[in-house]
Formats: sequence, C-alpha cells, structure tokens
Amino acid sequence: MTSSISSRVVLVAGGTGALGGAVTQAFVDTGATVLVTYRQRKSFDALQKQLRAGAVPVEGIELDASDEAAVRAAVAACLARHGRLDAMVNAIGGWAGGVKLWQQDAAAFDQMIDLNLRATHALLRAVVPAMQARGAGALVNVAAMSGLVPAAGSAVYSAAKAAVLALMTALAEELRGSGVRANSVLPGTIDTPANRSAMPTADATQWTAPQDIARVIVFLCSDDARAVHGAAIPVRGGA
Repeated sequence: MTSSISSRVVLVAGGTGALGGAVTQAFVDTGATVLVTYRQRKSFDALQKQLRAGAVPVEGIELDASDEAAVRAAVAACLARHGRLDAMVNAIGGWAGGVKLWQQDAAAFDQMIDLNLRATHALLRAVVPAMQARGAGALVNVAAMSGLVPAAGSAVYSAAKAAVLALMTALAEELRGSGVRANSVLPGTIDTPANRSAMPTADATQWTAPQDIARVIVFLCSDDARAVHGAAIPVRGGA
C-alpha cells in the first residue's frame, strides 16, 4: 500500500493535532514529502519533537485555513516549491457543544462553520485546480459520524459536519472522470488526551485510536484505493 505513496507530495492541513499528528506520522513512515499546516508555531515544534524521522523532513506552513486568500497563497507556494500536490488531507476541525441549540451563542456557530466548513471549502478551491491540471490527485476530508447521526448537544457541530459531507459528495461527482478522487472518513469518538480529559468516566475502549484512522487515510491516498471515489467511510472501532 505505502509503496505507491513514497515519492508523493502530501499536504496535511491541521497536521499537528492528535489526529493530524498521527496522519503526518503515517505519511512520513511511507517516505512521502509531507507539508503540514498549523496555527501556532509551538504546535509544529511539538510535533517535530514527537515524530519518528523519515526520509524527508516535514515542512511546516503557518496558516489560518478559514482565510481563503492565505490558503491560496500557501498552496501556490507549495506548488512553486514542489511542482505538484499528489494528495491533500484536511484534518482541521473543532467541536463546540454540550448545550441545547437555543443556548449556544452565535460565536460558537461561527467557530464551527469556520473550522469545519469554511476551511474545507477554501482548501479545496485552492488545491483542486492544480490536481485537475495534472489529471491526478487524492483528497481526503476528516468529517465525523455526527454529520450522519447528530446527537443532542451537538447541533451546530453536527450541522457543520453534515455540510462538509454534502460538499465532498458533490465535489466527487464534479470530479468524476478527472483522475482526482475525493473521499471522507467519519470517525466516532477519537481516543485523544483531550477527549479522555473531557470524558473521564467514558469507556475509552470503544473509541478509535488516531493511528487507526491515519492508516485508512493513507490507504485512500494510495493507488490501492484507485477505485474508491465519493465514499464516506466510518472509522470508529467498536463504537
């Protein structure tokens, strides 16, 4: 599976978080050239200390992915430096909830749209034309099971993730026959330090390890997944 990725250039947006870091490591392990976006330099510095070294050093890009002009400039710089992007993984996202819809303020709504929808839209608009021009590329977006099965206390988050799923599904149809593939993965609860801290009494044995999700994402970007297009794949272990 990984042999088809070893020479590729991969952009991992949000590649310093608990899931994003696992995705970054998984691509580094294949020998790919990995470019990682981050909001705070300290998160990228921490990632570099944690990573197992690969054949090619990871490159960091400071970026607010909800700023479309900044995204376009960052992608243009990547293309100028490397000549192409073979895959783009969007691991940017955030959660706000725990209250009823009518109790959640407009700021939380704006935050969920910016992190989960606007950033995805900006990244795709910047990356897709370059992949189309080459007639090849893989796009993977990290959505969530909440986008399909909303739960009480997560209305705005679930709505944003549902919108992202619709965006990716429509994009896949628009890209059909172009050589560019677009897919989504749908984690349930991810086994991260933040989730363990937020839910100390929950049964974490039913959660999914970031590394397991990362392996599915690497597969979707490989030639082994050349027949997988327009899919939304649940990756949630026993949950």
